[in-house]
This record gives sequence, C-alpha cells and structure tokens, in this order.
Amino acid sequence: MSKESDFPKLVSAGADAVIVYLGEGISVSVNQRVLAAVKVVKDQLSDVVLDLVPSYNSLMVYYNVLSIDEPEIRERLRKALADLSTDSSEQSGKRHRIPVYYDESVGPDLARIADMNNCSVDDVIKMHTEQTYRVYAMGFAPGFAYLGEVAKKLRTPRLDNPRKRITAGSVAIAESQTAVYPSASPGGWNIIGRTSTQLYNPSSGTISPLNVGDEVEFYAVSKEQFIEEGGDTEALS
Repeated sequence: MSKESDFPKLVSAGADAVIVYLGEGISVSVNQRVLAAVKVVKDQLSDVVLDLVPSYNSLMVYYNVLSIDEPEIRERLRKALADLSTDSSEQSGKRHRIPVYYDESVGPDLARIADMNNCSVDDVIKMHTEQTYRVYAMGFAPGFAYLGEVAKKLRTPRLDNPRKRITAGSVAIAESQTAVYPSASPGGWNIIGRTSTQLYNPSSGTISPLNVGDEVEFYAVSKEQFIEEGGDTEALS
C-alpha cells in the first residue's frame, strides 16, 4: 500500500501534460490536497501552465511546450508542491441544492434499486436526499459532476447494457457515486429521478455551476413542482 510520503507522484500524460497524483482512492482529505495543489500551481507556474484539471486524487497539468519541456515542468512542480500543507488545503466550495422528482416515470431504475437493497422506494429517496455530496471530478461530458459518496445500501453497479439515450437532468447512481446527466447522452448509470436544474449552459459564460470541491444536496419535489420549474417528463427510451 502506498504511503502519504509517496506523493506527490508525477506521471507523463502526453506531449504537453503531466498528471500529479496527491494520494489514492476517494477521500475528502486527498481531494482537498488536489485543490490546494491547484492554488499553488496557479500561483507559482502561471507563466508556463495553460490549464489545470483537478480530479479525485490527481491534477492534470497542461503546459506550454514552447516555453518549457517536460523535465523542467516536473522539477518546478516538485519544488512548488514540496511543502504542500494540510492548512493550505482547507478550502470550502459552494453549496448547491438541487430539486429532484423521484418517480419511476422518469427514474426507471428506482424500484429495482429498492428491490436489490431490500428496502422501499421511499427508503431510496430518503437515503439519497439525506446525504451531502462532494464534487470530486468533472467529465465525461461537459457539466457532468461525479458526486460522492452515496449511502452503502444504495451502491449499485452500472448497467450491463448502457442506454442509448439518457434525458438531460436525469439523476443517477453508479457504485459509490451519484450524478446528474447535464445533457442528453448515452449512459450506463442507474436512473432514479430527474431535476429541472440546468447543469450545462455554455451560453451563460460557464460550462457548469458545479466545480470540484463544491457540495451538493438533493431534495424531493412533487411532479407539479417539477413541471412548474420547467422539468421534462419525457420517458426514457
């Protein structure tokens, strides 16, 4: 098992990028170190860094190959992150509350998750709404936020056969994580409901209101509230 002293660990990620690993697995403390690293790298390497992509336990650093080569960027990163302290990682993100219409008409996997975990649909809704989730990473589509961690009794494997089209706003669970599909796309997560909140709006000037380090709470709303707020009741195909 790797120790904290093994990090940061730098790995080449192509011709113009390096991945900096700050730890292993999914944990708030490691993710806080990633956010602390973002701040340090922005402060000390802004002259050569083009973009930073934080994730669960790592930071992807894209650099200007016309200004610096890989050995040099690695050395500067090591120096910048050598004294990364826990104090500097105490950063709090924004808190978001997202309304969800939990119903089998828009959440076709809701009853199956309840059956698999020997509980009721109401239990599933209660467990999903009583947690506060951290945004650990962004991807696979613009605005798609990986949120963790769901209650152990709700952890459900991805579908064996992904759906060809998931409606935008669909709220889903896969393994220990939950998420909202920000736009219509294929997907293999278990769908338990839908939100009217728009999580992908490039015309607003920002891809998503969610960022790594933010916190998300879901709360249940009625069908009437969902529709009033512009929710889409289209059934999944």
